[in-house]
Amino acid sequence: MVTVHLRPITKANLDACLGLSVHEDQQHLVPTTAKALAHASVDPRMTPLAIYDGAALGHERPLVPMVGFAMYEVADGVGLILLLLIDRQYQGKGYGRASLAELIRRLHLEPCAEVIAISHAKGNEAAAKLYQSFGFVPWEIHWTEEDPDEVYLRLP
Repeated sequence: MVTVHLRPITKANLDACLGLSVHEDQQHLVPTTAKALAHASVDPRMTPLAIYDGAALGHERPLVPMVGFAMYEVADGVGLILLLLIDRQYQGKGYGRASLAELIRRLHLEPCAEVIAISHAKGNEAAAKLYQSFGFVPWEIHWTEEDPDEVYLRLP
């Protein structure tokens, strides 16, 4: 079973984070880490995180490479997972599932997160399937209408 360890983005791991990429046919479905970090730099509610294999736990400098990137925010009672990106060379190995489980666990611990939600680009069937397997259901709330290219889901 794959485990993950999430860490803040720092000067020490920034280059590895910026080097993460998805397959070419997925590039229109997720923003780059550079774009996500730019948003996080101007919005303190956003929490960007590096995803490592669980073997990184306990090591100041991980002995394993960064496998992905995630970002969430907590605002207005909603813990919203904004981005979950697994680098192309680590896709299909269980890191997405393990990362999503860890993000949900963390958001359950956030006192201000009354609802846990996530979104994905329309047409991103891999993400839709993964999120549905965790029990996410469609969420139709007024502010989701602002972005018709995204599908918003919440945990019941």
